[in-house]
Order: sequence, then structure tokens, then C-alpha cells
Amino acid sequence: MSAMPSATESTYDVVVVGAGFAGMYMLHRLRGQGMTARVFEQGSGVGGTWYWNRYPGARCDVESMQYSYSFSEELQQEWDWSERYAPQPEILKYANHVADRFNLRSDIQFDTRVERVEFDEATSSWSVATSDGKTVTAKFVVLATGCLSNARMPDIKGLDRFKGKVYHTGHWPHEEVDFSGQRVGVIGTGSSGIQSVPVIAGQASHLTVFQRTANFSIPARNAALTDQERQKFRDNYSEIRRFAREVARNGIYTEVPDRGALDDGDNARRSKYQARWDRGGLTFMSVYNNLGLDKAANDTAANFVREKIAEIVEDPETAKLLQANDHPIGSKRICIDTDYFATFNRLNVTLVDIRSNPIEEITENAVRVAGKDYEVDALVLATGFDAMTGSVAKIDIRGRGGETLNDKWAAGPRTFLGLMSAGFPNLFVVTGPGSPSVLSNMIVSIEQHVDWIADCLAYMREQSLDTMEAEIDAEDKWVTHVNEVAYATLYPTANSWYMGANVPGKPRIFMPYIGGVGPYRQICNDIAAKGYEGFVMTGAEQPRKVAAS
Repeated sequence: MSAMPSATESTYDVVVVGAGFAGMYMLHRLRGQGMTARVFEQGSGVGGTWYWNRYPGARCDVESMQYSYSFSEELQQEWDWSERYAPQPEILKYANHVADRFNLRSDIQFDTRVERVEFDEATSSWSVATSDGKTVTAKFVVLATGCLSNARMPDIKGLDRFKGKVYHTGHWPHEEVDFSGQRVGVIGTGSSGIQSVPVIAGQASHLTVFQRTANFSIPARNAALTDQERQKFRDNYSEIRRFAREVARNGIYTEVPDRGALDDGDNARRSKYQARWDRGGLTFMSVYNNLGLDKAANDTAANFVREKIAEIVEDPETAKLLQANDHPIGSKRICIDTDYFATFNRLNVTLVDIRSNPIEEITENAVRVAGKDYEVDALVLATGFDAMTGSVAKIDIRGRGGETLNDKWAAGPRTFLGLMSAGFPNLFVVTGPGSPSVLSNMIVSIEQHVDWIADCLAYMREQSLDTMEAEIDAEDKWVTHVNEVAYATLYPTANSWYMGANVPGKPRIFMPYIGGVGPYRQICNDIAAKGYEGFVMTGAEQPRKVAAS
């Protein structure tokens, strides 16, 4: 595992797939350990999801001062976030700043898609074939492909014959799109739809929103950050980061609730919900400690939000359609918005219910629902992603015996810790299924995974170990544990992308680990401390199986 000679350009210690926040930090750690690495990125720049998602109104739902790297004290002290919730252009600017500050671009190959990754059992190495027709070899492969980066195109009859422009929120043009004077249709009301609808409504001559599933959304209350607010964070970063890593279930610094929703009387409970509604943001769900566990408790929060929607939206029928009633609040990733519900009070906005009457077809210039044509000049598909597994599934990954990862995951993804899958040695996944991942502040989870992988590679080098893979038994037990923890909550009751429910034919399995960022980190640390218990490691001469204890 020593660094390969620089003259051997086609052989690396590690190939990293993806140059988003995970891939960039992985490269930084590998370099620090003297390992050779090559990052392949299908986009033309760094930033991952923030490179692709440029739709109107796109911004992070975690506060800027927390949605940022913590590995460099200088970086977190020097960067000035302008708003409480950073917009996409600013997050992308930050990603580019990181790439430049740490001189990462020289080891990143852009506009290159990894198409095939195949394990050679004779040499215990991976062959990596890319879209430029070349093949490189690496001892290890790290998939930093992102959880929300494989945009899902809907299968709607007639979409291919629509004569106007069609945009997907996950693959937005890099040049500005101006909808002034146009009739626009938005299909989908998840997070990207909820963020883009108010902005598009302000431009379009008419906006028609096609809604299959109403979603809960909390006001963002976004505002410019003052110098004092930024400095307060900077002065307390060490404690904020410690809390996010070790205490917070979702990696977000906020108050820890000490009671359940039904422990307070109606007036006290409503007052607390109102205070969080006025503050805005994801911490609304942290008012009480049992909103994700107890349906009666959850109903109090859900009913509060439904009442708020009824207060905001002037037309009672429209308000009713916008009130989510088919899932507990928070069991789908809760959205935060800027004037989303108020947008439906505009005279140039129409809401069409496609749950009771699905889209029949798209014609050359209209969307047909229940025999009625809604004429549009442009379509915006806010139809989400093939989440968590979609970006991995696009790569032909073949492990021991030629088994493909897609075949192994055909009935649902199977990993140990969300980091490795049995039968695929030396192949790591950053924030994969079976880890807290999308249920957390992604930067917190990314840094934890990258650090664990980097430390593991250093351990293998010190011990002269060639390969590492998950034990089948450990993997089976982890998958069982992930599901047991999930089904003790309300989350699996929703048809969410956490379950793969937004992709026809995708197996229904709860993919992220809901046990919390802090407990998960401790599990990973304990496993590493026990010599990577639950993994099989081999040296140059013989297997070394870590004994279970």
C-alpha cells in the first residue's frame, strides 16, 4: 500500500468516484497520508449535488454555518457565509474555494464518468473503466457518488413529444433560465418543487403546479447573517461541532428536548410550536423528543402545521389540497420554504391535484388531467432522485466471482455500517445505505465516513494487509438492526424516497440508519478499536479474520 511511482499514471492506491463534498475531503485525507489517488467526476466542476441542482430558489435546508467543513479551523474561520441558509450559487462557490485552497483539482479528472469497476481476485485490485475509453487500476475504490445526485425522469405518456422546453430540477442548465411571459407547469412538490415554485411564480405569466403528494413544510425565515452572528458561531465552533457529532441525532446543533408532546398542555404545546414556526427551519421537529416515535404526539405537530396552511392559503379548497394527510410529519424529509403556501394566493398560480386524477398524457403544448388540457410553454420536472442507491446502480460494479452489486442489491441494499458490502473487497461507500446519511447534516456524516475510511486504510498499511471486506454475518445483522430501529419509529409508514417508494419497481426497504449520528459514530469507533470487528482482512500470505467478541 505504499504510494505508487509517479511515472505509473494508470495505477493508484485509491480511485474516488465523485468530486462533491465527500470526494473532495476524501482526496484531501488520502493525500495527507501519502497515498496516490485519482478522482473521476462526471460533471465539469466540483460540488456534487450543488453543481447539478441550479434550479430557481435552490438552497440548503441546514444552516450555512453548520453545513460546512469542520476539518480545517482556518477554513471555517475565514469563510463568510452571507445568509442563514446559503443559496446554491454560494455553496458552489464555497466548494470551488475548497478545491482551490487545498489545490485539489490536479488529482480530479472532470467530464469523466466511471462506467465499470471490476475486482481482480488474482491481484486483489480494482480495474476502473471510464467514459473516455481508458482503464486504470487501484487497490481501493471509494464511491463518493452522493445520495441525491441521480435525477429521476418520470415516465409520463407523451413527454417526448412536448414542443416546449423541459427542465429537471436535478439537471438544471448552467445559464440563467427566464420564465418571464411564459406559461409554466411544475410537476412535483417535494423539496425542489417547494423551493422553486415561489420564484417561478414571480416570473411566469401563469404557473400551474401539478401535485400528487402534499408535503409538510416549515418557513425558513431566511435572512442575511450579521458579522455578530457569524462571529458567535466561530467563537463556539468547537462545542457546536462536538455536539453535532456526538449528541445530536441529526448532526444539527440545537436544543435537546426533555419531554414528549403530550407531557405539555394544549396551550404550552402550541406556544412551543409557534416559537419554532416563527424561528423557522428543521429544528421545528426538535420541539419534543417523541414526534418521530408516537403517532398521537406527531399528530399535534402535524395538525399545527395544517392549521398554519389553512391560515395562509385564502382558498379553502386549495388549502385542503396543500395539507398533507397521508404521512406523519417528518416521516418524509420535512421541507423548509420561503412563501411557498402564500404563493397559491397569487392570481397567476393554479394547483392541480393529480392524486385523484393522475396526468393522462402530455401533448405538444399541454398537460392533460381528467380530460382537461393545461396549456404550458415550459415544463419543470421536480420529480426527485433515485436516492441513495441510484448513483451507485449506474456503475457496473463486479466483485468476487463476477457478482454485480446491482444483483446483490436487487432486493434492497445490503451493507455493513453503510460502508462496505460483503463480496466486494476494498470497495467503500461514503454515506451509503445503512448509515445516517440523508437523515443527518450531510457534511457531518461525510466527514465521519471519510475519516473512518482514511484511518482504516492507514491501519491496513501499518499491518501490511491487502484486502478488507464485510463479513456476511456482520452485514446480515446490521441490515436487521437498521430495519428494527427504523420500524420502531413512524418513518416507514410513509411512502418516501427513504423507502425507495418514489421509483417504480424499487424494493421497499428503509435505507438510512435512523439510530442517530452520535450512536452510529460510537458503533463505528468501537468496531475500529476492536481491530475492525465484523470485517475480514487478508495479508499477503493468509486470511486474517477478526474474531467476534
